[in-house]
Amino acid sequence: MHILQITDPHLFGRSDAKLRGVATDASLRAVLDEAIASYADYQALLVTGDLVQDDSGGYLRFRGICGRLPRPVLCIPGNHDDPQAMERELAGAPFRIGGAHDFGAWRIVMLDSFALGKVGGRLREDELARLDRELADGGERHALLCLHHHPVPTGSEWLDRIGLENAAEFWRVVDAHPNVRGVVWGHVHQAFDGRRGEVRLFATPSTGAQFLPRSEGFAIDVRPPAFRHFELLADGRILSRVHWVDHLPQISAAAV
Repeated sequence: MHILQITDPHLFGRSDAKLRGVATDASLRAVLDEAIASYADYQALLVTGDLVQDDSGGYLRFRGICGRLPRPVLCIPGNHDDPQAMERELAGAPFRIGGAHDFGAWRIVMLDSFALGKVGGRLREDELARLDRELADGGERHALLCLHHHPVPTGSEWLDRIGLENAAEFWRVVDAHPNVRGVVWGHVHQAFDGRRGEVRLFATPSTGAQFLPRSEGFAIDVRPPAFRHFELLADGRILSRVHWVDHLPQISAAAV
């Protein structure tokens, strides 16, 4: 089963608006075109937050880009999002906000780590309780968990101050459910592929500009936009890789 992930498109209401030197509308379109051309048999598209850049008009733009896709578009908010505007503007197929979604032998749980007024994130008590229920009710299904904020350190001091602030509570729930196979997030604008015990850990770069890995302070990388592909196997294994859309212009530090 093939699953695609995009994250942090940071759209504006205007199509020509740029963020850190990137025209985010054109960049998202190019990344999606390549992703779907490469994996036409994908089952769902995961969108792990920061759909817009502090501009609720960006949701209409996102709907215009993704609204005709033939597969579910599973979305969660990031720190730049307006959850109420997201719910309102992305109501109806193919969009699904949050929730848990079953695909064959797998359950994908979309988690809301939005914290009002904060750049970092937090899973509310009711969201942690929902996660516990979704994992308990999944039966024999393997579970892939998606959130916006990173629940493990990245090695970048400034980013690790704005991750998931109650990560310990999140991991207590995860550790109680051996069916969790992977945790996926956005927010960090860079690639990560690791493990915590038997659980695979994945961060995915933005469809726009990237952050320089292992940087003490805020810094932009010159790597191009990207998406991630997952192949979820019936035995619980996860095969995954990041695809860099490197035919797009690379980001110049002078442009930000």
